[in-house]
Amino acid sequence: MFPVPAQRLSRELVIKKSRFIAWAAPVTSRDEALQLLAEARREYPDAGHHCWAYVIGNPQSATSAAMNDDGEPSGTAGKPILSVMQHKGIGNLVVVVIRYFGGVKLGAGGLVRAYAGATEKVLSELPLKTEQPVTVCILNMDFSLEQLLRHWLHTEGGELQKVDYSESVQLTVAVPNAKLKSLEQFCLGSGIAFQLFADGLNE
Repeated sequence: MFPVPAQRLSRELVIKKSRFIAWAAPVTSRDEALQLLAEARREYPDAGHHCWAYVIGNPQSATSAAMNDDGEPSGTAGKPILSVMQHKGIGNLVVVVIRYFGGVKLGAGGLVRAYAGATEKVLSELPLKTEQPVTVCILNMDFSLEQLLRHWLHTEGGELQKVDYSESVQLTVAVPNAKLKSLEQFCLGSGIAFQLFADGLNE
């Protein structure tokens, strides 16, 4: 389990007349992260820089992470944004920091502090929720066992994703990893055919 954004949030920091507008949002893929970046560029087309970083999946073992300085000196924008994100331990997160130059050069150290500060400001106020790693399974059973399985899912926090009816019933379910062994034992005792489908994250 790990924290993820519960919603989008925007905060602004002004340092020596330069404006740093930080956006934070939940994402589950690189494409979603880049969509938010494109939105920021459309909303602030005259800004000098749109720097960003994202972390997909569990922040302790991210499935994907990236950063970009967008024209700022190397290592002064994307890296401090990502560093703050990792320090906060928030997964499935993208942060875009939009900068309007105020006429006063900040220097490399000043830029690092400014981008980190803008990221810290938005993330310190970002509402969070808990994400649970889950495993998707396919279960085959007689019609008489369907309600029994549905009851198990309801009481144990599983999610029914798909139902197919033919000569028997096939349910595709997402189960918290902590409950996976319990589901296996339940299926074994009930005569339900159990098959792991894929590992994923509850979205």
